Amino acid sequence: MTWVEGVFQSQPGWSNLAIFLSMGLGMLSIALGFVTFAILAERKVMGYMQLRHGPNRVGGRFGLLQSVADILKLLIKEDTRPKLADKPLFILAPVIAYTPAFMVLAVIPFTEAFRFSDIGVGLLYYIAISGISTLGIVTAGWASNNKYALMGGMRSAAQMISYEIPLVMSVIGVILFAGSLNLYDIVQAQENIAYLFLQPVAFVVFLIAGTAELNRTPFDLPEAESELVAGYHVEYSGFRWAFFMLSEYVYLFGMSALITVLFLGGWNAPIPGIGLNELGLGAIWFTMKFIIILFLFMWMRITFPRLRADQLMEFGWKILLPIALANIFLSAIIKTLFFS
Repeated sequence: MTWVEGVFQSQPGWSNLAIFLSMGLGMLSIALGFVTFAILAERKVMGYMQLRHGPNRVGGRFGLLQSVADILKLLIKEDTRPKLADKPLFILAPVIAYTPAFMVLAVIPFTEAFRFSDIGVGLLYYIAISGISTLGIVTAGWASNNKYALMGGMRSAAQMISYEIPLVMSVIGVILFAGSLNLYDIVQAQENIAYLFLQPVAFVVFLIAGTAELNRTPFDLPEAESELVAGYHVEYSGFRWAFFMLSEYVYLFGMSALITVLFLGGWNAPIPGIGLNELGLGAIWFTMKFIIILFLFMWMRITFPRLRADQLMEFGWKILLPIALANIFLSAIIKTLFFS
């Protein structure tokens, strides 16, 4: 039984709705708090790695209020819209982009008890829902009546199709070993050994494809300011623009949590067999692993230059996809010979 199910069973009637809404708002607050932290952390890490200062003036010595200043700036910034834009779609596009980013968090098991929804096909749910955000990006590009925005939207669609396939292929090995699409079961199956050690190739492929799904450097072709000014959101301003960035960082939260669940054992202790799992520190283990994955995403953004569009497609179809297919074949052999 999940923590959520226990709460609902103990509270009859209409109070369940109030509890559900309260938990949803609580999760939204956590996600928004993460976005505020992640923006500052990324700036600090980027400043350190590139030998320059990160934010260190706004809000005191450590720049802690830099993200707050950014939010206030976006709230009071003028909301503009092109005269010839498709108004309904232009307004709807940021909502389409952000809503799925928040929905995917419902199936992430953060600890053994703290998980909102324990559905049997949680991994399939995550992959299916996360793809909807691309529709919001394409809609924004189309509705803006701007050629640069349209090109950014089309690039996003092509990129999603190209990298969604190796991303899905890479997790088939994990599913073979766990025997389930349920994210909770996948974590439980890693109690003795994390799948990072059984599926290292899948981990690398998933990390790269996940970066492409997030539209982060070096796969930020849909934005590509050197070519498309700002890409699909070039005509957006103020808080409508912020919704697209919010979507990206909430997905960063979700993708880091998903990788932690699939490959790092979730809330299981990093060193099995010495009694650490009995200490009740699942949330701490999960957070430590989560931060490591988050740092890897930041490290990749800071280190690698942006790919050209043709390089991006070639890398996805000619390199990642064959590697993912070969990993499925090898995983099936290893599973049959050593774990059957």
